[in-house]
Amino acid sequence: MSVRARWLGHATVVLDVGGVRLVTDPLLLPHAGLLRRRGAAPRRADWRGAAAVLLSHLHHDHAELASLRMLGSVPVLAAPSSAHWLSTHGVDGVGLPEGRWRTVAGDVRVRTVPAEHGHRPMPHRPNAATGFVVRGGGVTVWFAGDTGPFPGLARVPELAGAPVDLALVPVGGWGPRLSGGHLDPVEAARVCALVGARVAVPVHWGTLHAPAGRRLPPGWMDRGGRAFEAAVRRVAPGVRPCVLAPGGAVVVDPVPGPAAP
Repeated sequence: MSVRARWLGHATVVLDVGGVRLVTDPLLLPHAGLLRRRGAAPRRADWRGAAAVLLSHLHHDHAELASLRMLGSVPVLAAPSSAHWLSTHGVDGVGLPEGRWRTVAGDVRVRTVPAEHGHRPMPHRPNAATGFVVRGGGVTVWFAGDTGPFPGLARVPELAGAPVDLALVPVGGWGPRLSGGHLDPVEAARVCALVGARVAVPVHWGTLHAPAGRRLPPGWMDRGGRAFEAAVRRVAPGVRPCVLAPGGAVVVDPVPGPAAP
């Protein structure tokens, strides 16, 4: 078996693993509040049929209510405080307590892992932040959510109970400068080396911009993916970087086991 990861822009990735479809931080519209998307909104065919959503936190560029409702009656897995807030806003929020696995379908299981994203707290939404690991079909995926670098990320393989086959790691933002609680391309590359990921897809770059901010300074939206790829080759040579265009996908196969005698 294998996992197919299709990046739809920003932090939205469609994971097809073990015959089960998961969507991370769905942003399915041309905007997220005041922020605008570069390019067209994702095609419905690329995200429909999800069995569950993995929601890292409630910032508007990750928890866009209209997009969540477009997915229909789908459980939205999140930190307990985030799930409670979602449930009061017409979304099927399902809280995942720390350390508890949830079976989505078949052999596909999900649990949260730590993330640190305490900058820019919101006064009107809970501010819990989390990453996720997904296991199924012999493959392990780590979706980092939004996080800054911190030593606890080294525990991701331990918490997953398996080596990380695929990392979905943020490398930028929606402006030319990153606020605290984020990873820049070099930090993201170092984190991928820290967790021992086989394949790494950079997300959270090149998609959203403030009004009139797309070209200031020139080219900033295109730098994150290329810079991450170059940084991986310098500081994480054991990791295979895979830079996708929005709508692009990569397939990651399980590591072959020993041959039968």
